[in-house]
Amino acid sequence: MTPRALISPTHRAIRDYYAAREAHVAQRVFNELNVRSAFERLLHDTGRLHGWTLVAELPSKSGDAVIRPDGTFRDSNSLPRGYREAKDTKDNLDTEIKKKSAKGYHLSNTIFEDTQTAVLYQNKQEVRRYQIGDPAQGPKELADLLNQFYAYTEPDIEGFEEAIEEFKQRVPELAKGLVEKIQQAHKNNKPFITAFDQFFDLCRSALNPNIRVEAVDEMLVQHLLTERLFRTIFNNPDFVKHNAIAREVENVIEALVRKSFDRTEFLKSLDRFYVAIEAAARLLPGFTEKQHFLNTVYERFFQGYSVKLADTMGIVYTPQEIVNFMCSSVAEVLEKEFGKTLASKDVYIIDPCTGTGNFVVNLLRRIPKRDLPRVYKEQLFANEVMLLPYYIAALNIEHAYYEITGEYEPFEGLCFVDTLELAEGSQGSLGFMTADNSRRVERQKKAPITVVIGNPPYNVGQINENDNNKNRKYGVIDRRVSETYAKASTASNKNALSDPYVKFFRWATDRLQGKDGVVAFVTNNRFVKGIAFDGFRKTIAREFTEVYHLDLRGDARTTGELRRRAIYSMIRFVWVSELRCWLGTKKQQDPRSITM
Repeated sequence: MTPRALISPTHRAIRDYYAAREAHVAQRVFNELNVRSAFERLLHDTGRLHGWTLVAELPSKSGDAVIRPDGTFRDSNSLPRGYREAKDTKDNLDTEIKKKSAKGYHLSNTIFEDTQTAVLYQNKQEVRRYQIGDPAQGPKELADLLNQFYAYTEPDIEGFEEAIEEFKQRVPELAKGLVEKIQQAHKNNKPFITAFDQFFDLCRSALNPNIRVEAVDEMLVQHLLTERLFRTIFNNPDFVKHNAIAREVENVIEALVRKSFDRTEFLKSLDRFYVAIEAAARLLPGFTEKQHFLNTVYERFFQGYSVKLADTMGIVYTPQEIVNFMCSSVAEVLEKEFGKTLASKDVYIIDPCTGTGNFVVNLLRRIPKRDLPRVYKEQLFANEVMLLPYYIAALNIEHAYYEITGEYEPFEGLCFVDTLELAEGSQGSLGFMTADNSRRVERQKKAPITVVIGNPPYNVGQINENDNNKNRKYGVIDRRVSETYAKASTASNKNALSDPYVKFFRWATDRLQGKDGVVAFVTNNRFVKGIAFDGFRKTIAREFTEVYHLDLRGDARTTGELRRRAIYSMIRFVWVSELRCWLGTKKQQDPRSITM
Protein backbone atom coordinates (compact mmCIF):
# COMPACT_ATOMS: atom_id res chain seq x y z
CA MET A 1 0.00 0.00 0.00
CA THR A 2 1.43 3.39 -0.99
CA PRO A 3 2.04 5.68 1.99
CA ARG A 4 0.23 8.98 2.10
CA ALA A 5 3.43 11.00 2.22
CA LEU A 6 7.03 10.10 1.50
CA ILE A 7 9.49 11.15 4.18
CA SER A 8 12.59 12.94 2.91
CA PRO A 9 16.07 12.87 4.53
CA THR A 10 15.57 16.53 5.43
CA HIS A 11 12.19 16.02 7.09
CA ARG A 12 11.97 17.92 10.37
CA ALA A 13 11.39 14.73 12.38
CA ILE A 14 14.63 13.25 11.03
CA ARG A 15 16.56 16.46 11.71
CA ASP A 16 15.20 16.49 15.28
CA TYR A 17 16.20 12.86 15.74
CA TYR A 18 19.81 13.47 14.80
CA ALA A 19 19.94 16.60 16.93
CA ALA A 20 18.75 14.58 19.94
CA ARG A 21 21.37 11.91 19.21
CA GLU A 22 24.13 14.49 19.11
CA ALA A 23 22.96 15.83 22.47
CA HIS A 24 23.11 12.29 23.93
CA VAL A 25 26.63 11.80 22.59
CA ALA A 26 27.72 15.14 24.01
CA GLN A 27 26.42 14.06 27.42
CA ARG A 28 28.00 10.58 26.98
CA VAL A 29 24.56 8.92 27.30
CA PHE A 30 24.51 5.58 25.50
CA ASN A 31 22.28 3.15 27.42
CA GLU A 32 19.04 1.90 25.87
CA LEU A 33 16.58 3.51 28.29
CA ASN A 34 17.99 6.96 27.58
CA VAL A 35 18.65 6.79 23.84
CA ARG A 36 15.39 5.02 22.89
CA SER A 37 13.31 8.17 23.46
CA ALA A 38 14.74 9.97 20.41
CA PHE A 39 13.76 7.17 18.01
CA GLU A 40 10.42 6.83 19.72
CA ARG A 41 9.70 10.52 19.10
CA LEU A 42 10.73 10.09 15.47
CA LEU A 43 8.29 7.22 15.00
CA HIS A 44 5.54 9.05 16.85
CA ASP A 45 5.84 12.14 14.63
CA THR A 46 6.18 10.29 11.32
CA GLY A 47 3.52 7.70 12.18
CA ARG A 48 0.90 10.42 12.49
CA LEU A 49 1.47 11.28 8.80
CA HIS A 50 -0.05 7.89 7.99
CA GLY A 51 -2.78 7.80 10.59
CA TRP A 52 -0.83 5.39 12.82
CA THR A 53 -0.57 5.81 16.58
CA LEU A 54 2.47 4.55 18.49
CA VAL A 55 1.72 2.84 21.80
CA ALA A 56 4.62 1.94 24.10
CA GLU A 57 4.78 -1.41 25.91
CA LEU A 58 1.35 -2.54 24.66
CA PRO A 59 0.80 -6.12 25.88
CA SER A 60 -0.46 -8.74 23.45
CA LYS A 61 -0.61 -12.52 23.29
CA SER A 62 1.72 -14.72 21.29
CA GLY A 63 0.51 -18.25 21.82
CA ASP A 64 0.22 -18.65 25.58
CA ALA A 65 2.84 -16.00 26.32
CA VAL A 66 2.25 -12.29 26.89
CA ILE A 67 4.70 -10.06 25.03
CA ARG A 68 5.31 -6.31 25.30
CA PRO A 69 6.96 -4.80 22.23
CA ASP A 70 8.81 -1.57 22.92
CA GLY A 71 6.40 0.10 20.50
CA THR A 72 3.24 -0.97 18.66
CA PHE A 73 1.66 1.03 15.84
CA ARG A 74 -2.12 0.90 15.51
CA ASP A 75 -4.27 2.41 12.77
CA SER A 76 -7.69 4.09 13.07
CA ASN A 77 -9.36 0.65 13.19
CA SER A 78 -7.13 -0.36 16.16
CA LEU A 79 -5.42 -2.89 13.86
CA PRO A 80 -1.68 -3.41 14.55
CA ARG A 81 0.43 -2.10 11.67
CA GLY A 82 4.02 -2.36 12.90
CA TYR A 83 6.38 -2.81 15.83
CA ARG A 84 9.62 -1.35 17.16
CA GLU A 85 12.31 -2.93 19.34
CA ALA A 86 15.04 -0.71 20.79
CA LYS A 87 18.57 -1.78 21.76
CA ASP A 88 21.78 0.07 22.42
CA THR A 89 25.24 -0.26 20.87
CA LYS A 90 26.44 -2.57 23.64
CA ASP A 91 23.95 -5.21 22.53
CA ASN A 92 24.56 -7.63 19.69
CA LEU A 93 21.61 -6.80 17.46
CA ASP A 94 21.46 -10.20 15.73
CA THR A 95 21.54 -12.01 19.07
CA GLU A 96 18.76 -9.81 20.43
CA ILE A 97 16.62 -10.40 17.32
CA LYS A 98 16.98 -14.18 17.78
CA LYS A 99 15.97 -13.88 21.44
CA LYS A 100 12.87 -11.85 20.59
CA SER A 101 11.91 -14.20 17.78
CA ALA A 102 12.23 -17.23 20.10
CA LYS A 103 9.85 -15.58 22.58
CA GLY A 104 7.22 -15.09 19.88
CA TYR A 105 7.71 -11.39 19.22
CA HIS A 106 6.20 -10.13 15.97
CA LEU A 107 8.26 -10.10 12.77
CA SER A 108 5.40 -9.03 10.53
CA ASN A 109 6.53 -5.40 10.16
CA THR A 110 9.17 -4.72 12.78
CA ILE A 111 12.12 -2.37 13.20
CA PHE A 112 15.04 -3.48 15.39
CA GLU A 113 17.56 -0.68 16.00
CA ASP A 114 20.53 0.15 18.20
CA THR A 115 21.08 3.80 17.08
CA GLN A 116 23.74 2.68 14.59
CA THR A 117 22.01 -0.04 12.59
CA ALA A 118 18.32 -0.69 11.93
CA VAL A 119 17.03 -4.05 10.70
CA LEU A 120 13.59 -4.22 9.08
CA TYR A 121 11.61 -7.46 9.13
CA GLN A 122 8.46 -7.87 7.06
CA ASN A 123 6.42 -11.04 6.67
CA LYS A 124 8.91 -12.81 8.99
CA GLN A 125 11.81 -12.12 6.62
CA GLU A 126 14.67 -9.67 6.93
CA VAL A 127 14.13 -7.03 4.27
CA ARG A 128 17.23 -4.88 4.65
CA ARG A 129 19.75 -3.34 7.04
CA TYR A 130 20.03 0.44 7.24
CA GLN A 131 23.14 2.24 8.49
CA ILE A 132 21.32 5.01 10.30
CA GLY A 133 24.41 5.90 12.34
CA ASP A 134 26.54 6.74 9.28
CA PRO A 135 27.41 10.46 9.48
CA ALA A 136 27.04 11.02 5.73
CA GLN A 137 24.30 8.61 4.64
CA GLY A 138 22.38 8.24 7.92
CA PRO A 139 19.48 10.61 7.13
CA LYS A 140 18.91 9.04 3.69
CA GLU A 141 19.10 5.53 5.16
CA LEU A 142 16.66 6.47 7.90
CA ALA A 143 14.21 8.01 5.40
CA ASP A 144 14.38 4.84 3.26
CA LEU A 145 13.70 2.71 6.34
CA LEU A 146 10.67 4.73 7.39
CA ASN A 147 9.15 4.81 3.91
CA GLN A 148 9.58 1.06 3.54
CA PHE A 149 8.10 0.49 7.00
CA TYR A 150 5.01 2.68 6.51
CA ALA A 151 4.35 1.35 3.01
CA TYR A 152 3.81 -2.20 4.24
CA THR A 153 0.38 -3.69 4.89
CA GLU A 154 -0.09 -7.20 6.20
CA PRO A 155 -2.14 -9.42 3.86
CA ASP A 156 -4.95 -9.84 6.40
CA ILE A 157 -5.25 -6.09 6.91
CA GLU A 158 -5.01 -5.33 3.21
CA GLY A 159 -7.70 -7.92 2.58
CA PHE A 160 -9.89 -6.34 5.26
CA GLU A 161 -9.59 -2.84 3.82
CA GLU A 162 -10.36 -4.04 0.31
CA ALA A 163 -13.21 -6.30 1.41
CA ILE A 164 -14.94 -3.77 3.62
CA GLU A 165 -14.85 -1.18 0.84
CA GLU A 166 -16.27 -3.75 -1.56
CA PHE A 167 -18.94 -4.69 0.97
CA LYS A 168 -19.96 -1.06 1.32
CA GLN A 169 -20.47 -0.97 -2.45
CA ARG A 170 -22.30 -4.29 -2.61
CA VAL A 171 -24.50 -4.17 0.47
CA PRO A 172 -27.31 -2.12 -1.18
CA GLU A 173 -27.62 -4.76 -3.90
CA LEU A 174 -27.62 -7.62 -1.39
CA ALA A 175 -30.07 -5.83 0.87
CA LYS A 176 -32.37 -5.22 -2.08
CA GLY A 177 -32.27 -8.92 -2.93
CA LEU A 178 -33.19 -9.84 0.64
CA VAL A 179 -35.99 -7.27 0.73
CA GLU A 180 -37.46 -8.76 -2.44
CA LYS A 181 -37.40 -12.25 -0.92
CA ILE A 182 -39.02 -10.95 2.26
CA GLN A 183 -41.71 -9.12 0.28
CA GLN A 184 -42.47 -12.30 -1.63
CA ALA A 185 -42.67 -14.25 1.64
CA HIS A 186 -45.22 -11.73 2.93
CA LYS A 187 -47.49 -12.98 0.13
CA ASN A 188 -47.11 -16.76 0.08
CA ASN A 189 -45.09 -18.03 3.08
CA LYS A 190 -47.66 -18.77 5.80
CA PRO A 191 -45.20 -19.71 8.59
CA PHE A 192 -43.29 -16.50 7.88
CA ILE A 193 -46.49 -14.42 7.81
CA THR A 194 -47.50 -15.77 11.22
CA ALA A 195 -44.06 -15.27 12.79
CA PHE A 196 -43.65 -11.82 11.24
CA ASP A 197 -47.07 -10.61 12.41
CA GLN A 198 -46.26 -11.60 15.99
CA PHE A 199 -42.89 -9.87 15.83
CA PHE A 200 -44.41 -6.81 14.18
CA ASP A 201 -46.92 -6.44 17.01
CA LEU A 202 -44.09 -6.65 19.50
CA CYS A 203 -42.19 -3.91 17.65
CA ARG A 204 -45.24 -1.66 17.67
CA SER A 205 -45.70 -2.12 21.40
CA ALA A 206 -42.04 -1.66 22.37
CA LEU A 207 -40.52 0.67 19.80
CA ASN A 208 -43.04 2.72 17.90
CA PRO A 209 -46.82 2.36 17.58
CA ASN A 210 -46.52 3.77 14.05
CA ILE A 211 -43.65 1.58 12.91
CA ARG A 212 -43.87 0.52 9.26
CA VAL A 213 -43.67 -3.03 7.95
CA GLU A 214 -40.72 -1.91 5.83
CA ALA A 215 -38.81 -0.84 8.95
CA VAL A 216 -39.21 -4.29 10.49
CA ASP A 217 -38.16 -5.85 7.19
CA GLU A 218 -34.98 -3.78 7.49
CA MET A 219 -34.31 -5.33 10.91
CA LEU A 220 -34.43 -8.78 9.35
CA VAL A 221 -32.02 -7.69 6.63
CA GLN A 222 -29.60 -6.22 9.17
CA HIS A 223 -29.71 -9.43 11.22
CA LEU A 224 -29.12 -11.65 8.20
CA LEU A 225 -26.16 -9.65 6.94
CA THR A 226 -24.31 -9.16 10.23
CA GLU A 227 -25.23 -11.91 12.71
CA ARG A 228 -22.20 -14.00 11.75
CA LEU A 229 -19.82 -11.18 12.69
CA PHE A 230 -21.26 -10.86 16.18
CA ARG A 231 -20.61 -14.55 16.79
CA THR A 232 -17.13 -14.72 15.30
CA ILE A 233 -15.42 -11.47 16.33
CA PHE A 234 -16.25 -12.04 20.00
CA ASN A 235 -16.03 -15.84 19.72
CA ASN A 236 -19.61 -16.14 20.98
CA PRO A 237 -21.28 -18.91 18.93
CA ASP A 238 -24.33 -18.94 21.22
CA PHE A 239 -25.05 -15.23 20.88
CA VAL A 240 -28.44 -15.76 19.24
CA LYS A 241 -29.47 -18.17 22.00
CA HIS A 242 -28.34 -15.87 24.82
CA ASN A 243 -29.88 -12.64 23.52
CA ALA A 244 -33.65 -12.41 23.99
CA ILE A 245 -34.27 -10.05 21.07
CA ALA A 246 -31.94 -11.96 18.75
CA ARG A 247 -33.95 -15.10 19.53
CA GLU A 248 -37.17 -13.40 18.47
CA VAL A 249 -35.62 -12.13 15.25
CA GLU A 250 -34.12 -15.53 14.54
CA ASN A 251 -37.56 -17.14 14.88
CA VAL A 252 -38.82 -14.92 12.09
CA ILE A 253 -35.70 -15.57 10.00
CA GLU A 254 -36.08 -19.33 10.39
CA ALA A 255 -39.67 -19.13 9.20
CA LEU A 256 -38.48 -17.01 6.26
CA VAL A 257 -35.65 -19.25 5.06
CA ARG A 258 -37.48 -22.52 5.65
CA LYS A 259 -39.43 -22.12 2.41
CA SER A 260 -38.09 -19.01 0.70
CA PHE A 261 -34.32 -19.47 0.19
CA ASP A 262 -31.13 -21.02 1.53
CA ARG A 263 -29.49 -18.56 3.90
CA THR A 264 -25.98 -20.00 3.53
CA GLU A 265 -26.17 -20.07 -0.25
CA PHE A 266 -27.49 -16.54 -0.48
CA LEU A 267 -24.73 -15.15 1.76
CA LYS A 268 -21.96 -17.17 0.12
CA SER A 269 -20.99 -14.17 -1.99
CA LEU A 270 -20.10 -12.37 1.24
CA ASP A 271 -17.74 -15.09 2.45
CA ARG A 272 -14.65 -13.15 1.39
CA PHE A 273 -15.87 -10.11 3.30
CA TYR A 274 -16.62 -12.12 6.45
CA VAL A 275 -13.35 -14.02 6.29
CA ALA A 276 -11.37 -10.80 5.80
CA ILE A 277 -12.99 -9.14 8.81
CA GLU A 278 -12.52 -12.23 10.95
CA ALA A 279 -8.86 -12.54 9.93
CA ALA A 280 -8.22 -8.87 10.72
CA ALA A 281 -10.00 -9.19 14.07
CA ARG A 282 -7.68 -12.04 15.05
CA LEU A 283 -4.78 -9.58 14.92
CA LEU A 284 -6.30 -7.52 17.71
CA PRO A 285 -4.69 -8.04 21.12
CA GLY A 286 -7.72 -7.59 23.36
CA PHE A 287 -11.37 -6.81 23.90
CA THR A 288 -11.04 -3.02 23.84
CA GLU A 289 -9.50 -3.13 20.37
CA LYS A 290 -12.17 -5.55 19.17
CA GLN A 291 -14.85 -3.24 20.51
CA HIS A 292 -13.47 -0.29 18.57
CA PHE A 293 -12.97 -2.49 15.51
CA LEU A 294 -16.58 -3.71 15.55
CA ASN A 295 -17.79 -0.11 15.97
CA THR A 296 -15.92 0.81 12.79
CA VAL A 297 -17.33 -2.14 10.86
CA TYR A 298 -20.82 -1.27 12.09
CA GLU A 299 -20.51 2.36 11.00
CA ARG A 300 -19.23 1.41 7.56
CA PHE A 301 -22.09 -1.07 7.22
CA PHE A 302 -24.63 1.72 7.56
CA GLN A 303 -22.70 3.98 5.21
CA GLY A 304 -23.39 1.44 2.52
CA TYR A 305 -26.67 0.02 3.75
CA SER A 306 -28.97 2.92 4.64
CA VAL A 307 -27.93 6.56 4.37
CA LYS A 308 -31.44 7.67 5.34
CA LEU A 309 -31.46 5.56 8.48
CA ALA A 310 -28.02 6.85 9.41
CA ASP A 311 -29.24 10.42 8.95
CA THR A 312 -32.29 10.04 11.17
CA MET A 313 -30.73 7.98 13.96
CA GLY A 314 -27.22 9.46 14.02
CA ILE A 315 -25.47 6.22 13.09
CA VAL A 316 -22.03 6.85 14.50
CA TYR A 317 -20.26 5.75 17.63
CA THR A 318 -18.88 8.15 20.18
CA PRO A 319 -15.05 8.30 20.05
CA GLN A 320 -13.32 6.84 23.07
CA GLU A 321 -11.63 10.17 23.85
CA ILE A 322 -15.04 11.80 24.32
CA VAL A 323 -16.41 8.83 26.28
CA ASN A 324 -13.39 8.95 28.60
CA PHE A 325 -13.78 12.65 29.21
CA MET A 326 -17.49 12.46 29.96
CA CYS A 327 -17.30 9.41 32.25
CA SER A 328 -14.41 10.87 34.24
CA SER A 329 -16.27 14.20 34.46
CA VAL A 330 -19.37 12.52 35.85
CA ALA A 331 -17.25 10.67 38.42
CA GLU A 332 -15.55 13.91 39.47
CA VAL A 333 -18.79 15.89 39.70
CA LEU A 334 -20.51 13.14 41.71
CA GLU A 335 -17.72 13.38 44.26
CA LYS A 336 -17.42 17.16 44.23
CA GLU A 337 -21.12 18.01 44.37
CA PHE A 338 -22.66 15.06 46.20
CA GLY A 339 -19.86 13.20 47.94
CA LYS A 340 -20.71 10.07 45.91
CA THR A 341 -18.89 7.69 43.59
CA LEU A 342 -19.99 5.68 40.58
CA ALA A 343 -20.16 2.69 42.93
CA SER A 344 -22.27 4.33 45.67
CA LYS A 345 -25.35 2.28 46.53
CA ASP A 346 -27.74 5.16 45.80
CA VAL A 347 -26.23 6.11 42.41
CA TYR A 348 -28.31 4.72 39.54
CA ILE A 349 -27.00 5.36 36.03
CA ILE A 350 -28.68 5.18 32.62
CA ASP A 351 -27.47 5.67 29.06
CA PRO A 352 -30.78 6.32 27.25
CA CYS A 353 -29.42 5.96 23.71
CA THR A 354 -26.53 3.60 24.25
CA GLY A 355 -25.61 2.83 20.64
CA THR A 356 -22.89 0.18 20.85
CA GLY A 357 -22.53 0.47 24.62
CA ASN A 358 -19.28 2.44 24.84
CA PHE A 359 -20.34 4.59 27.80
CA VAL A 360 -21.43 1.60 29.89
CA VAL A 361 -18.22 -0.29 29.10
CA ASN A 362 -16.15 2.72 30.16
CA LEU A 363 -18.11 3.04 33.40
CA LEU A 364 -17.61 -0.66 34.20
CA ARG A 365 -13.85 -0.15 34.10
CA ARG A 366 -14.09 2.71 36.61
CA ILE A 367 -16.00 0.79 39.27
CA PRO A 368 -14.02 -1.10 41.95
CA LYS A 369 -14.11 -4.84 41.33
CA ARG A 370 -15.66 -5.54 44.74
CA ASP A 371 -18.64 -3.31 43.89
CA LEU A 372 -18.99 -4.22 40.22
CA PRO A 373 -21.40 -7.21 40.51
CA ARG A 374 -23.88 -5.11 42.52
CA VAL A 375 -23.70 -2.09 40.23
CA TYR A 376 -23.86 -4.26 37.09
CA LYS A 377 -26.91 -6.19 38.25
CA GLU A 378 -28.84 -3.47 40.09
CA GLN A 379 -27.77 0.10 39.30
CA LEU A 380 -26.75 0.33 35.66
CA PHE A 381 -29.19 0.70 32.74
CA ALA A 382 -29.07 1.34 28.99
CA ASN A 383 -31.60 1.58 26.16
CA GLU A 384 -31.25 1.17 22.41
CA VAL A 385 -33.92 1.41 19.73
CA MET A 386 -32.01 0.02 16.75
CA LEU A 387 -31.31 -3.66 16.28
CA LEU A 388 -27.64 -3.74 15.23
CA PRO A 389 -26.28 -1.40 17.89
CA TYR A 390 -28.42 -3.20 20.47
CA TYR A 391 -26.75 -6.48 19.52
CA ILE A 392 -23.29 -4.92 19.66
CA ALA A 393 -24.01 -3.20 22.97
CA ALA A 394 -25.04 -6.52 24.52
CA LEU A 395 -21.85 -8.17 23.29
CA ASN A 396 -19.61 -5.28 24.31
CA ILE A 397 -21.02 -4.83 27.81
CA GLU A 398 -21.31 -8.51 28.69
CA HIS A 399 -17.84 -9.25 27.34
CA ALA A 400 -16.35 -6.33 29.29
CA TYR A 401 -17.90 -7.63 32.51
CA TYR A 402 -16.59 -11.13 31.78
CA GLU A 403 -13.11 -9.75 31.07
CA ILE A 404 -13.04 -7.89 34.41
CA THR A 405 -14.63 -10.51 36.66
CA GLY A 406 -13.93 -13.79 34.87
CA GLU A 407 -17.66 -14.64 35.02
CA TYR A 408 -20.28 -14.36 32.28
CA GLU A 409 -23.41 -12.54 33.37
CA PRO A 410 -26.11 -11.25 31.00
CA PHE A 411 -26.57 -7.50 31.30
CA GLU A 412 -30.11 -7.27 32.65
CA GLY A 413 -29.98 -3.48 32.48
CA LEU A 414 -30.00 -3.37 28.67
CA CYS A 415 -33.42 -2.83 27.07
CA PHE A 416 -34.51 -2.86 23.43
CA VAL A 417 -36.83 0.10 23.66
CA ASP A 418 -37.35 3.70 22.57
CA THR A 419 -36.43 5.77 25.62
CA LEU A 420 -38.63 8.72 24.70
CA GLU A 421 -41.57 6.35 24.16
CA LEU A 422 -41.29 5.28 27.81
CA ALA A 423 -42.50 8.73 28.82
CA GLU A 424 -45.74 8.12 26.93
CA GLY A 425 -46.80 5.63 29.60
CA SER A 426 -48.74 3.15 27.44
CA GLN A 427 -47.32 0.26 25.47
CA GLY A 428 -50.51 -1.74 25.31
CA SER A 429 -51.03 -5.27 26.54
CA LEU A 430 -48.13 -6.73 24.56
CA GLY A 431 -45.44 -5.24 26.75
CA PHE A 432 -41.94 -4.61 25.46
CA MET A 433 -41.09 -7.18 22.76
CA THR A 434 -40.51 -10.19 25.02
CA ALA A 435 -41.27 -11.16 28.60
CA ASP A 436 -37.56 -10.80 29.40
CA ASN A 437 -37.33 -7.36 27.80
CA SER A 438 -40.59 -6.25 29.46
CA ARG A 439 -39.27 -7.30 32.85
CA ARG A 440 -36.08 -5.30 32.24
CA VAL A 441 -38.03 -2.21 31.17
CA GLU A 442 -40.33 -2.32 34.18
CA ARG A 443 -37.36 -2.64 36.52
CA GLN A 444 -35.69 0.32 34.84
CA LYS A 445 -38.84 2.46 35.10
CA LYS A 446 -38.88 1.91 38.87
CA ALA A 447 -35.19 2.72 39.34
CA PRO A 448 -34.42 6.07 41.06
CA ILE A 449 -32.09 7.33 38.30
CA THR A 450 -29.48 9.84 39.46
CA VAL A 451 -27.09 9.96 36.47
CA VAL A 452 -28.03 10.25 32.78
CA ILE A 453 -25.11 10.03 30.38
CA GLY A 454 -24.83 9.50 26.64
CA ASN A 455 -24.83 10.81 23.11
CA PRO A 456 -28.39 11.37 21.87
CA PRO A 457 -29.05 11.78 18.14
CA TYR A 458 -29.20 15.45 17.25
CA ASN A 459 -30.51 16.08 13.77
CA VAL A 460 -33.80 17.73 12.92
CA GLY A 461 -35.54 16.63 9.72
CA GLN A 462 -33.23 14.91 7.29
CA ILE A 463 -30.81 15.48 4.42
CA ASN A 464 -33.59 15.96 1.90
CA GLU A 465 -37.19 16.89 2.67
CA ASN A 466 -38.30 14.47 -0.05
CA ASP A 467 -36.70 11.50 1.74
CA ASN A 468 -39.77 11.01 3.96
CA ASN A 469 -37.34 10.54 6.79
CA LYS A 470 -38.85 12.78 9.46
CA ASN A 471 -38.15 12.45 13.13
CA ARG A 472 -41.15 11.05 14.98
CA LYS A 473 -43.42 12.85 17.41
CA TYR A 474 -43.76 12.09 21.12
CA GLY A 475 -46.88 13.44 22.80
CA VAL A 476 -45.65 13.68 26.38
CA ILE A 477 -42.09 14.83 25.69
CA ASP A 478 -43.17 17.29 22.97
CA ARG A 479 -45.68 18.78 25.40
CA ARG A 480 -43.01 19.08 28.10
CA VAL A 481 -40.68 20.85 25.66
CA SER A 482 -43.52 23.21 24.80
CA GLU A 483 -44.33 23.87 28.46
CA THR A 484 -40.72 24.65 29.37
CA TYR A 485 -38.18 25.54 26.68
CA ALA A 486 -40.66 26.87 24.13
CA LYS A 487 -42.76 28.77 26.67
CA ALA A 488 -39.70 30.59 28.01
CA SER A 489 -38.54 31.56 24.50
CA THR A 490 -39.14 34.92 22.84
CA ALA A 491 -38.36 33.53 19.36
CA SER A 492 -41.10 33.42 16.74
CA ASN A 493 -39.68 30.34 14.99
CA LYS A 494 -39.09 27.52 17.47
CA ASN A 495 -38.65 24.62 15.03
CA ALA A 496 -35.12 23.98 16.27
CA LEU A 497 -36.60 22.78 19.57
CA SER A 498 -37.75 19.69 17.68
CA ASP A 499 -34.17 18.40 17.62
CA PRO A 500 -34.08 14.96 19.28
CA TYR A 501 -31.30 15.99 21.66
CA VAL A 502 -33.57 18.74 23.03
CA LYS A 503 -36.20 16.11 23.76
CA PHE A 504 -33.57 13.99 25.47
CA PHE A 505 -32.55 16.95 27.64
CA ARG A 506 -36.18 17.33 28.67
CA TRP A 507 -36.60 13.61 29.29
CA ALA A 508 -33.34 13.37 31.27
CA THR A 509 -34.18 16.34 33.50
CA ASP A 510 -37.66 14.99 34.20
CA ARG A 511 -36.28 11.48 34.73
CA LEU A 512 -34.34 12.71 37.76
CA GLN A 513 -37.83 13.05 39.29
CA GLY A 514 -36.98 16.00 41.50
CA LYS A 515 -33.89 14.32 42.97
CA ASP A 516 -30.27 15.37 43.02
CA GLY A 517 -28.50 14.13 39.92
CA VAL A 518 -26.28 14.64 36.91
CA VAL A 519 -26.99 14.87 33.19
CA ALA A 520 -24.05 14.55 30.77
CA PHE A 521 -24.60 14.68 27.01
CA VAL A 522 -22.71 15.20 23.77
CA THR A 523 -24.69 17.58 21.57
CA ASN A 524 -24.31 19.97 18.69
CA ASN A 525 -23.78 23.64 19.55
CA ARG A 526 -27.04 25.24 18.44
CA PHE A 527 -28.32 25.87 21.95
CA VAL A 528 -25.39 28.14 22.87
CA LYS A 529 -26.33 31.16 20.75
CA GLY A 530 -29.36 30.11 18.71
CA ILE A 531 -32.27 32.56 18.96
CA ALA A 532 -34.81 29.75 19.27
CA PHE A 533 -32.86 28.37 22.24
CA ASP A 534 -33.14 31.40 24.51
CA GLY A 535 -35.90 29.64 26.45
CA PHE A 536 -33.83 26.48 26.59
CA ARG A 537 -30.92 28.37 28.12
CA LYS A 538 -33.18 30.11 30.66
CA THR A 539 -34.77 26.82 31.68
CA ILE A 540 -31.48 24.99 32.01
CA ALA A 541 -30.12 27.79 34.21
CA ARG A 542 -33.21 27.56 36.40
CA GLU A 543 -33.41 23.76 36.65
CA PHE A 544 -29.70 23.03 37.30
CA THR A 545 -27.48 24.42 40.03
CA GLU A 546 -24.25 23.83 38.10
CA VAL A 547 -23.68 23.72 34.34
CA TYR A 548 -20.28 22.67 32.96
CA HIS A 549 -20.09 23.23 29.24
CA LEU A 550 -17.05 22.42 27.09
CA ASP A 551 -17.30 24.48 23.92
CA LEU A 552 -15.15 23.00 21.15
CA ARG A 553 -16.06 25.78 18.69
CA GLY A 554 -17.60 23.75 15.92
CA ASP A 555 -20.85 23.80 13.99
CA ALA A 556 -21.46 21.43 11.09
CA ARG A 557 -24.42 23.53 9.99
CA THR A 558 -22.26 26.59 9.42
CA THR A 559 -19.20 24.85 8.00
CA GLY A 560 -20.73 23.03 5.07
CA GLU A 561 -22.59 19.79 4.59
CA LEU A 562 -20.44 17.77 6.99
CA ARG A 563 -22.44 15.42 9.13
CA ARG A 564 -21.76 13.65 12.36
CA ARG A 565 -20.79 10.36 10.75
CA ALA A 566 -18.08 12.16 8.75
CA ILE A 567 -16.99 14.06 11.83
CA TYR A 568 -16.49 10.91 13.87
CA SER A 569 -14.55 9.09 11.17
CA MET A 570 -11.80 11.71 11.55
CA ILE A 571 -12.24 12.49 15.23
CA ARG A 572 -8.63 12.04 16.31
CA PHE A 573 -7.15 14.97 14.41
CA VAL A 574 -9.60 16.98 12.39
CA TRP A 575 -13.23 17.21 13.39
CA VAL A 576 -13.05 17.14 17.15
CA SER A 577 -14.04 20.81 17.01
CA GLU A 578 -17.50 19.79 15.80
CA LEU A 579 -18.38 18.25 19.16
CA ARG A 580 -19.71 19.69 22.35
CA CYS A 581 -19.88 18.17 25.79
CA TRP A 582 -22.47 19.36 28.28
CA LEU A 583 -22.80 18.32 31.89
CA GLY A 584 -25.27 19.62 34.46
CA THR A 585 -25.80 18.91 38.13
CA LYS A 586 -29.13 19.28 39.79
CA LYS A 587 -29.49 19.87 43.53
CA GLN A 588 -32.50 20.51 45.70
CA GLN A 589 -31.56 24.08 46.52
CA ASP A 590 -31.42 27.46 44.83
CA PRO A 591 -29.00 27.77 41.90
CA ARG A 592 -25.57 28.87 43.08
CA SER A 593 -23.61 29.39 39.88
CA ILE A 594 -23.79 28.73 36.19
CA THR A 595 -20.56 28.18 34.25
CA MET A 596 -21.12 28.33 30.53
